[in-house]
Amino acid sequence: MSTNSTNAGLLPERVRNAAQERIATGTYPTLVFGVVDGDRSEVVAFGKLDDGKVPDGETVYEIGSITKTFTATLLAQAVLSGRLTLDTPVAQLLPDFKIPSGAGREITFGDLATHHSGLPRMPSNFMPQDPANPYADYDVVKLTAFLADYQLPREPGVSYEYSNLGYGLLGHALAQSASTTYDALVSDHILQPLGMTMSGTAFTDAMRARLAPGHDETGGAAKNWDLDAFAGAGALRSTANDMLRYLKANMGIGSSPLVAAMNLAQQPRSDMAKAVRVGLAWITTDKGIVSHNGGTGGYRGFLGFTADRKRGVIVLTNTTTDPDDLGFAALDADAPLAPTLEAIVLPSASLDEYAGVYKLADNFLLKVYRMSGRLYAQATGQDAFPIFPSAPNEFFARVAGIRMTFKRDAEGVVDGLVLHQNGDHAAPKLAEAKETERSASDLASGLLSEVRLLNDDHTPMEFVAYVLEGVFDKDRETAMRIMLGIHHEGSGVCGIYRHDVAEAKVRVVLDLARQHRHPLQCVRQPISSAN
Repeated sequence: MSTNSTNAGLLPERVRNAAQERIATGTYPTLVFGVVDGDRSEVVAFGKLDDGKVPDGETVYEIGSITKTFTATLLAQAVLSGRLTLDTPVAQLLPDFKIPSGAGREITFGDLATHHSGLPRMPSNFMPQDPANPYADYDVVKLTAFLADYQLPREPGVSYEYSNLGYGLLGHALAQSASTTYDALVSDHILQPLGMTMSGTAFTDAMRARLAPGHDETGGAAKNWDLDAFAGAGALRSTANDMLRYLKANMGIGSSPLVAAMNLAQQPRSDMAKAVRVGLAWITTDKGIVSHNGGTGGYRGFLGFTADRKRGVIVLTNTTTDPDDLGFAALDADAPLAPTLEAIVLPSASLDEYAGVYKLADNFLLKVYRMSGRLYAQATGQDAFPIFPSAPNEFFARVAGIRMTFKRDAEGVVDGLVLHQNGDHAAPKLAEAKETERSASDLASGLLSEVRLLNDDHTPMEFVAYVLEGVFDKDRETAMRIMLGIHHEGSGVCGIYRHDVAEAKVRVVLDLARQHRHPLQCVRQPISSAN
């Protein structure tokens, strides 16, 4: 296995060019590809690490949810050994847990592995002490407590719902059934047999020395994530060289004791979406490409291979921009590549021209606002994310392939935008309102206010979650996203309401904060008139 420069021959030219362009424009600090083509393989690296060094096949990255494919392989091994079946109820191996059931049907190992358990993406008692390393303090005690009180919304096995919680439970159950830890289980049964010496759920000294520091969506330093009860969902760190070993084994290249278990894990079992099926973690497209992606607070990765098992790729980067299109394009000559966009600098004052609320649909608004010299966008009930200008009136996000074109009227005033994501979606700008106290005329005009919580570094996260759920009717996952935004950005949008409703919610929050002796601040900002 060799590590090569950017003139390597196995990476398609259009993918190599796109990678070089994205490094040049700052989309990614580094990109490392591990490419398999028949009996040949190589590593192709782009960019530079924080210390100026060029990454290579031994550079360590967090692989996030790609870990789920390892957990699925462990399950397949257990099935093939006869220790359990995909229909074995999880409760059977976890006697100390109270596992929820639905309509008289218990959650099975197969349900967990195919995301058909009925369990939510995240548990409601997920309230990290350190939002920058959010999973570190979520242990088995908290997992047990959540499951004991949770009621499934539907019968297990009925429908697909991606669940990090489910895979955390799966990893824990498999480790318990083998009387060991998840770290030891994955090491003994996958990493060591494949010679993956620079991979694991915890850093060795050698791994730490070769770590690519992670970066968040703004380019700032990101903490590494440590996962306890959720280890089976996303704890692994690895290198391109090690992931090539894992990739080849999954493709059936060479001699591996894991090939039968890997084939069992890859087998599609149920529909996930149109033209997409899910196996044990692995996702298969209508073209037969088998893949999984992953990410943490400062890393993203993509792993995939073709239906004929002749071509495969691992893509690793140390930022939060997904490299999935590069991965698919490395496997499929017809797969589209997103355009490479370079951020430019616009006069700070001109950014205010774009700020406002835009109506994408009834009850679905997009708020654009300026903070710390940068524009952010936030859709109703979703995370805020930074947007970057590529030209006057043209902006893009480094997440989800989002682009925006702002429109101006005959007088040059911004009066709408077009959101380019899975099509083009026009959104008129709602008329701006001046800061006034609520009055009868406000209500008659239907003026709206945005309600925002401010970070004070003293209010417990548990109380913030309580406020978001109790006052603003957020579900736990949405509350967690807003909490993380408050921590990282200094404030978080709770919702957009009529003035009278907004004022009432602000008063409730401030009253609760006083009662509990917390300094939490809540403000409202009149922003628009409703259409």
